[in-house]
Amino acid sequence: MSTIEVPTQCESNDLLPTYGSEEAAGADLRAAIESPLTIAPMQRVLVPTGLRFAIPKGYEIQVRPRSGLALRSGITVLNTPGTIDSDYRGEVGVILINLSDVPFTVEPRTRIAQAILQPVNRATFVPQTEALASTERGEGGFGHTGTH
Repeated sequence: MSTIEVPTQCESNDLLPTYGSEEAAGADLRAAIESPLTIAPMQRVLVPTGLRFAIPKGYEIQVRPRSGLALRSGITVLNTPGTIDSDYRGEVGVILINLSDVPFTVEPRTRIAQAILQPVNRATFVPQTEALASTERGEGGFGHTGTH
């Protein structure tokens, strides 16, 4: 197993991302807020993390929901997975949405999302003047294979 260092600036050391277990893929991101923040049903908010990263070139950090928050409280990351590009140096914010029918309060330092470091593969897009090669699926889109 190799380790990649990701230099991180944060407002406080207790905001540094942490892994919840030895084999966890995602490191927990915390809310960098000074007072509780209540999210109404169907409301979305940008929650600061107090973190800035220097992600190595050729990598990204994906921001994903925490499954426990989603299951128990209906709180999820709106643009999941969110991407933090390697050339971004601003503070990372997490867009949370409350999909439940009751308000949810985010307390200071609450674990709100998880960060996963991933390699990035870039494509070269080439214009095609002729028809694309055919496949069995063809233009079949959303739900074309049935519901079960």
